[in-house]
Parts: sequence; structure tokens; C-alpha cells
Amino acid sequence: MTNDLSRDRRPFAELSDVAMHYGGAEGTLALEGVTMNVDHGELVAVVGPSGCGKSTLMRLMSGLWLPTDGGVIIDGKEVDRPLSIVGMAFQNPTMLPWRTILENVMLPLEVVAEHKHRLRSHRAHYEARARELLALVGLAGFEHKLPHQLSGGMQQRASLCRALIHDPKLLMLDEPFGALDIFTREDLWAVLQELWLARRPTVMLVTHDLREAVYLADRIVVLSARPGRVIAERRVPFVRPRRREHTFTPEFNALVQELRDLIDIARQPSNATAGEPEHVG
Repeated sequence: MTNDLSRDRRPFAELSDVAMHYGGAEGTLALEGVTMNVDHGELVAVVGPSGCGKSTLMRLMSGLWLPTDGGVIIDGKEVDRPLSIVGMAFQNPTMLPWRTILENVMLPLEVVAEHKHRLRSHRAHYEARARELLALVGLAGFEHKLPHQLSGGMQQRASLCRALIHDPKLLMLDEPFGALDIFTREDLWAVLQELWLARRPTVMLVTHDLREAVYLADRIVVLSARPGRVIAERRVPFVRPRRREHTFTPEFNALVQELRDLIDIARQPSNATAGEPEHVG
């Protein structure tokens, strides 16, 4: 019993002194000395200057790449290969144009071993799950449309459903709304918040939009200029569910400005070699 309780208290994701070189040990150093934890069900946003290694960090956590140095532990296991417990969504939704929206959403079920062997015999169950997700993001009635028949924002909603269809324990979001206009983007913040509140996966969100980070995250991690290091963390104190009108409050904008100031500091190469990160609860 003691061991089970200890395991439950352990963070879901643990990165210990992680470094990543592109092109071998003598190549470009993208990340250096990154140590951070992510708790079960926590939504963490990662921000920093362009090229600071945010997307690299996500690839290391999902097992698509392995670190040059240090260790990555996800759900209690050292990462040494791509993880099937991960769902991913990117800036471009990359729907397969010849498949309907429903078929696109169900695509991971054809790949993830846990589900692909059951898909044929339990298709009705999986289709119901896909329809439930699509309804949750406002796409009920669009299941049999092709991607080109949907707007970019609607395709991104479907992309979020696709990332969640196999009930991943870890959801990785790499600038998922970066290509959208501000009005659609803000609508999708609310959609993502609702999906997260309903299912509570652990989420890592990479974004350049500081308002987006404050609106969505429980905690925000700031990386330095390359090589990326954690130079600050900020916990977001605002209660959920958060609404668009909250983004106009002085408290919200004060945190956005504080992050903006940290990014200005982070853009200075000299800060890439800074020591311990600054933590604020």
C-alpha cells in the first residue's frame, strides 16, 4: 500500500537535467539542463523566444526524440520510444482530405495498439465516442463532411477531437491555434478548456500567445533563448471556468505583462546560462 501511495504522489512527467543536441554531441545545443515536473491532470503552458526549444521539449516528452543527456519519465516509466499514451495537435490540423471528419477523428484508433485490435468488433462504441467529442466542440452534424467543407477553426476543433479519441493520458499541443484569427482563437480557448475540464488529461501547451497561456494554464514555464533553460515559472491563480471577459481584468493583464517582461529577459542569450529558475507560487 505504501508503494502505491508513493507512486500516486509522483508527478506524471519528470524531466531531469535534460539536454538535446541536433546533429550529435557537437551539433546545435537546443535544450540544456531542463528540469521540471508536470502533475497528473495539470495543464502546463511553455512560453519563450522563438527557437528556444519549446517544440523540442514536446518531442522529447512524447518519445519521438530521445535526449542527448538527462532523463524523461512519463507515467512512472523512462521514455525510450514513442509513447502510445500521447495525443497530439499542431498548428495545422492536417486532416486527410479524402476522409470524412468522423473518419479523421477515428484515425488514431487504427494506429494505437490498444484500440486497433478492437476497432472492428467495437466500431459502434468508438463511433459513439467520436460523435460525443464532436458534439462537445460544436461539430454535431458535420461528421460526414470532408475537411475542405469546414473552416480552419472547425478543422482545428476536429483535430482536438482526434487527439483525444483514444483517451490519452498526455495531450501535447504545439501552437494549436496559432494560424487562426483572434476571434476563432478565443472561441477555441473555451472549447479546449471545456474538453480539459470534462476529461482532465495532463496537458503540455506550447504557445507564443501569452494571453492564451494565462487563459488556459494552471502553470506557465518560461524558457530562455537557445539553448533553452527554465528561467521562471508562474502559477495562474484564476478560478475555472475562465471566460473571455476575465482577459480584460487588471489581474489577468498584470500576469500577461509580467510574462512579457520575462520573455524580454529570456531573449537575451546571456540568460541561457542562468542558474536556478525563479519560482513563484
